[in-house]
Amino acid sequence: MSTQTSALARATGPLSGHTVIDLTRALAGPHAGMMMADLGARVIKVETPGHGDDTRGWGPPFVGPEDDPQATYFLSCNRNKESIALDLKSEDGKNTLTALLREADVVMENFRPGVLDRLGFSTEAMHALNPGLVVLSITGFGHDGPEAARAGYDQIIQGEAGLMSLTGSGPQDPQRVGVPIADLLSGMYGAYGVLAALIERQATGRGQVVRTSLLASVVGVHAFQGTRATVANEVPQAQGNHHPSIAPYGLFACKGGHVQISVGSEKLWAAFAAAFGLDAARPEFASNATRVRHRAAVIAEVERAFAAYGPAELLDLLNQAGIPAGKVRTLDEVYAWDQVASQGLKVDVEHPVLGTVTLPGPPLRFFDPATAEETTRTAHTAPPLLDADGAAIRDWLATGVAR
Repeated sequence: MSTQTSALARATGPLSGHTVIDLTRALAGPHAGMMMADLGARVIKVETPGHGDDTRGWGPPFVGPEDDPQATYFLSCNRNKESIALDLKSEDGKNTLTALLREADVVMENFRPGVLDRLGFSTEAMHALNPGLVVLSITGFGHDGPEAARAGYDQIIQGEAGLMSLTGSGPQDPQRVGVPIADLLSGMYGAYGVLAALIERQATGRGQVVRTSLLASVVGVHAFQGTRATVANEVPQAQGNHHPSIAPYGLFACKGGHVQISVGSEKLWAAFAAAFGLDAARPEFASNATRVRHRAAVIAEVERAFAAYGPAELLDLLNQAGIPAGKVRTLDEVYAWDQVASQGLKVDVEHPVLGTVTLPGPPLRFFDPATAEETTRTAHTAPPLLDADGAAIRDWLATGVAR
């Protein structure tokens, strides 16, 4: 057994003892699989022989030796997994996947609707092999409906699902979010659905099919912007770095930079106005509703008050006044921040090509009050090389170690 596989076998967490077969590629499904691996599941990533997951070739940036470059994109969503390369059109590939499905608790796929059916692995066929199997299926626009056959890519979905109309400096400046948020959200929703299905399986003994899509994931987080449209019959539009329903709340200029503030209550507004010499009772500023209606005047007044202070001094003054505030950090500043390190949001792993590398860490932590100890997984493994665990996985299936 390889060092990587040994480390995976020692994984702890709420999903320890569960096996996940990850047939997905790109980002949505792999992110869901990584979430389950972070929770202690054994996640076996099935990849296409020769080139593997598409993201192995998504770059630049690539790192490592010129004859074996590693895509940082792939590194972002595949930690704590094993890799086996299978040609699912071949007899050997189908037989190996069949054996894996018999031993699995979860299988994840993000093929277009109908692809797995044509390969011989329809939902009915997989449940005939393993009635307790939970199947996670992620598509672009949904599994049915008039546009189910469309290919779903993150930025296209951000536009189609309305997110870009809410993001940007104004209505004529639609912008995508700076990370592939539709992919990430659909992976998160998918993992959340899998956990619910695993809980239900304890009562029924049967696995369910969990379905989500990039479209559903974005519509699912419209939040108050959605109810503005469906209840208030308003059409929300992008308005830059200021909150559409609260004022002052957003990014404000000061001497030599910017700060962000969130004045989310009348109590905070009174404290903020007193700290910076503003007239809290001025008619157009007297309530949040009037401040929202006169947002431009509020912004101008706040920035006049801030003009005398640099960002660091201003943040100190805001903190003293009890006003929620912060700066805009670049990512190098984020990963150098001691608060980020304290939350386990950076993990060091040993990569077989790159050596020690630092990855963004898992966002969940677990604490056992009975022992007063944190039970969060702390031993992590690097994203695997293509087929790095293929031989070990085949041995596991062949020698009867599998349950």
